[in-house]
Amino acid sequence: MNNYQALANSVIINKKNRLVSYDDSLKHIGTGRSAFVFKIKSANKAIKIFFPEFTHIAKEEAEIYQALQGISYYPSIYGAGLNYIVMDFIEGLTLFDCVSQGKFIEPAHIKEIDYALSLARARGLNPSDIHLRNLFITTNGEIKIIDVARFRQKKNCRQWHDLKKAYYRFYRKRFFPKKVSAIYLNIVAFLYKKGLFLSFA
Repeated sequence: MNNYQALANSVIINKKNRLVSYDDSLKHIGTGRSAFVFKIKSANKAIKIFFPEFTHIAKEEAEIYQALQGISYYPSIYGAGLNYIVMDFIEGLTLFDCVSQGKFIEPAHIKEIDYALSLARARGLNPSDIHLRNLFITTNGEIKIIDVARFRQKKNCRQWHDLKKAYYRFYRKRFFPKKVSAIYLNIVAFLYKKGLFLSFA
């Protein structure tokens, strides 16, 4: 059994997808819709452990990360198993953090994200489900994109298109507040998902 597998096996998740326990060498750093994410304390790596009903996503996401290897905007992958992926630990702020904390997002960041997504398309992928929480500005000012499990879906996802339009039409305007509470951002995201916010043309 490899060390990554042993770490994955140490993560105990109950039937309600609540975290029960995990190895002392891990630090819990996030919880998503389908997985818990931990930093491996002894390395600059993160391990993503999928909930039991979402283990099929582990293989899909690992394959997509493999297809993206060599593109600096995406994490390197170091291992994968039935219910886990090991990748670079990214130190920085998500765009969600930036907006909720009042850290200005530069136009250059938006252009760089666009370029990063174009590189994924050039490898035959279809970047989808791009939202504020899976776009990072690292402590070095670099762009990183995570959570790529939906990059092979066929439908035309307009989420990044709409975020970009909102950035240029509203966020960059002098009157627009550069700090917006996380509660309000979550409400807007919920309404958008429900189709109650029309996408921009």
